[in-house]
Amino acid sequence: MLATCLATNALALDSGQLAPDFSFKDLTGQSHKLSDYRGKIIVLEWLNPTCPVVGRHYRSGSMQATQSAAATDGVVWLQINSSSMGDLDPAKSLEWQKKQNATATAYVRDESGAIGRLFGAETTPHVFVIAQDGILAYQGAIDDQPNASQQNTAAAHNYVRAAIKALEAGKPVETPKTQSYGCGVKYGG
Repeated sequence: MLATCLATNALALDSGQLAPDFSFKDLTGQSHKLSDYRGKIIVLEWLNPTCPVVGRHYRSGSMQATQSAAATDGVVWLQINSSSMGDLDPAKSLEWQKKQNATATAYVRDESGAIGRLFGAETTPHVFVIAQDGILAYQGAIDDQPNASQQNTAAAHNYVRAAIKALEAGKPVETPKTQSYGCGVKYGG
């Protein structure tokens, strides 16, 4: 499932810039483009199923609660794995997703790391929220608890939820960028 970038800018993006378009195949082999979802809020969640920090967010239920609330509001949620370490084949990725009760529009195996490099994804999790007009509205950590226990994770200030609520209300995102935390993305190739 090779991801192909349509944009040529390989530098990290600043919030307030137009998010670059890219194409990808989901775990079922269906082709998509980011621009297919223009007009909706989009969340890009970088993950690595073997990362303990990703595991903490899923064990606490925090990530699933955020995904579920977003889905209820019609938000598109794309899970992206750009790590050469921790990448699972499509069947195991689907199995992991189901085991976690993840609510995602698609899971993207970015084996080349092209999408991750395009957005400057540094950690898992690293989250990007794109506004309905295609502008990158938020990027960074899922919440304000980089050293939290699983118990504290559920009670943390969730930057992604706050960004989605602001965009839905037609307001600017109060905190457009934070420092992401977690396991470093191990780009291959």
